[in-house]
Amino acid sequence: MHTSSMLKKEFLKKWIKGLQICYSSKKKMDVMERKKKIKLSADIAMASAKKTATSWSNALVSEAKNNKQHDTILVSRLLGSESQSKMHEKNASRIISVHKRVQCKKILKRSCNIGKKMKNQKNMKKKNMKISRSNLATILAKRLVKKRTKVLKRLVPGGESMNELCLIKEAMDYMLSLKVQVDVMRSVVAAAEVLSDDKMLKLVE
Repeated sequence: MHTSSMLKKEFLKKWIKGLQICYSSKKKMDVMERKKKIKLSADIAMASAKKTATSWSNALVSEAKNNKQHDTILVSRLLGSESQSKMHEKNASRIISVHKRVQCKKILKRSCNIGKKMKNQKNMKKKNMKISRSNLATILAKRLVKKRTKVLKRLVPGGESMNELCLIKEAMDYMLSLKVQVDVMRSVVAAAEVLSDDKMLKLVE
């Protein structure tokens, strides 16, 4: 079986399980609560459906576990075995430690550069006057890449702690996983519509 098909099958199985856990609760839910539960079960199902844990999947699981508003029973049941749960916790703690190191390096680099920036401000003004068109295009391109990288880091779970190379790899994997999620959801909706039409035809007959 193709990897994508296997992932779809595993996601569907876990997502249905998540929905069953949500709706087995006696607590009455409004539309917004249902929407949140469906999204949470879909996210955790997608993250745990992957055989090889990724940084974004670990970040999603870690965020769901640490969020007090989320259903902890739903999260723990969907994660399955203790070994899988521990693996996600271990990877999540590794991501957090990497994130802290990245933040510390940024702060240190920032403080070191303050003195240099102050010295170079006057020189920079003079240099800016002499910038050629080709250099200006390069600078603008770099700024655009930096801006888009920041946006991408916000979109990919755990992206803030990733370097550029890792971010691109994780973003591609995350996009493919979202595509799987959407394909499965569309299939479920289509199947539900067919069943609904069949019921209507039987009533008419």
